[in-house]
Amino acid sequence: MEKEIKKVLLLGSGALKIGQAGEFDYSGAQALKALKEEGIHSVLINPNIATVQTSKDVADTVYFQPVTPEFVERVIEKERPDGILLSFGGQTALNCGVELYEKGVLEKYGVEVLGTPVQAIIDTEDRDLFVKRLDEIGVKTIKSEACSTVEEVQKAAHELGFPVILRAAYALGGLGSGFCDNEEELLAQAEEAFSFSPQVLVEKSLKGWKEIEYEVVRDKYDNCITVCNMENFDPLGIHTGESIVVAPSQTLTNSEYHKLRALAIKIIRHIGIVGECNVQYALDPNSEDYRVIEVNARLSRSSALASKATGYPLAFVAAKLGLGYGLFDLKNSVTKTTSAFFEPALDYVVVKIPRWDLTKFQGVKRQLGSSMKSVGEVMAIGRTFEEALQKGLRMIGQGMHGFVENHAIKIPDIEKSLHEPTDMRIFVVSKALKIGYTIEQIHQLTMIDRWFLEKLKHIVDIDQQLKEYAHLSEISEFMEPSEFKEYLQSPEVAMLLRAAKVYGFSDFQIARAIGLENRMKMEQAGLTIRKWRKMLGLVPTVNQIDTLAAEYPAQTNYLYLSYL
Repeated sequence: MEKEIKKVLLLGSGALKIGQAGEFDYSGAQALKALKEEGIHSVLINPNIATVQTSKDVADTVYFQPVTPEFVERVIEKERPDGILLSFGGQTALNCGVELYEKGVLEKYGVEVLGTPVQAIIDTEDRDLFVKRLDEIGVKTIKSEACSTVEEVQKAAHELGFPVILRAAYALGGLGSGFCDNEEELLAQAEEAFSFSPQVLVEKSLKGWKEIEYEVVRDKYDNCITVCNMENFDPLGIHTGESIVVAPSQTLTNSEYHKLRALAIKIIRHIGIVGECNVQYALDPNSEDYRVIEVNARLSRSSALASKATGYPLAFVAAKLGLGYGLFDLKNSVTKTTSAFFEPALDYVVVKIPRWDLTKFQGVKRQLGSSMKSVGEVMAIGRTFEEALQKGLRMIGQGMHGFVENHAIKIPDIEKSLHEPTDMRIFVVSKALKIGYTIEQIHQLTMIDRWFLEKLKHIVDIDQQLKEYAHLSEISEFMEPSEFKEYLQSPEVAMLLRAAKVYGFSDFQIARAIGLENRMKMEQAGLTIRKWRKMLGLVPTVNQIDTLAAEYPAQTNYLYLSYL
């Protein structure tokens, strides 16, 4: 470190609310851990007692006060910190830090902003400045106009042409944003957007394009790495917090991946971010044309996902970089061996699935859009997209068992439900595939990439194959155990059960598919499948598919082995 920093103020995660929740508690706790390791006295402002970062011994001094300029200034006056960290408490902390800077509070008390300079934060948060900064390096942004009145919004919308999207500057979780197809919708959305921010950006809509994100880290020596890239299952038009997110991206070509990666590094260097940031792109599914949607010069919910998905402690490293270290100085505190100047490589798939509580509210609109309604999320890891997705769907607390074999849901109009997404969209896709909708039909209605739809169809196909073995539940009762075991070991049955497990089917899903649930209780049905698996040796082991293929060489191309 160039300047000796003895005491640092960290703006915490604030009250839990839609758009800002546990992911910022995770980031702040990691930053406090980094400060403690350096022997720096940490002062935390966070009104939420139900967080990890406010637990005993995480921070040295804790103020249970709102993260607002008035309260933060009083804490600064009392504690006299040497530095302040703004990027670990989400949008609330960032906005508060910018206001303190503009009012001269930080200068008055000699508080140094650690990490990304405030001007860089302003450049990314002020939509008009953001577009101008990226224009300087020839990076494409969505054609847009920054407006401060409703009249300016109307004029901009007519110049750009409908449909447009309105975004509020400095807003949390997409608050006040929305798509407008006509004048009436525009006026209603503008009124809402201005209630959250004095500046509203009117952008040309790119609904249907892919949404891609890169997590980028830069130190003060201009060293950069991309830690993780992610792809939204849903196309542009649905807030990232409302969408299923897959890491690493699955549908990008090598050329697309490296083009967007190089652009992300170019952007972070030009803006001058020190620490971590998130770059969001819209990518044309039919070409390599792209637009930068936004740059978050802070830790975001995507950063927390990327940290857990890759094992790279983004917030911890970002805090150390804010103190003046270079990437080459730091070790990855998770692996203990690799350098922080090392990009993770994943040989698995991570899926993030949002969770809603919309059923608790009367009269709430279930449609998803550019403003966030989800209250949490789950993360699942698997060797295949299908496995990770099915695991995640079992965890979201909606009583589902995976993508298939769930309780029946009533959908009056499937086409409308596919075209106008709700919190049940993934299960609407499941039902559509089961009743005969083609991948192309679903793609045209949802604009979900065909690769994802192929994988979902793959799950449905395995389910249909399992249903053809309904006789297993009958013959298991009258066959001798040794005879039944021999039958299970036949290539067709063994490979089918193997494929079901590889692609994320739980034992109960398999039991329900072959009709065991009709003969015994739910728990017993799942345990029966588990017993059959153990008879076959179908338990999680390394290279088991190689063993099966060697045992049945004539069957190696049978039943989805090409996917394994």
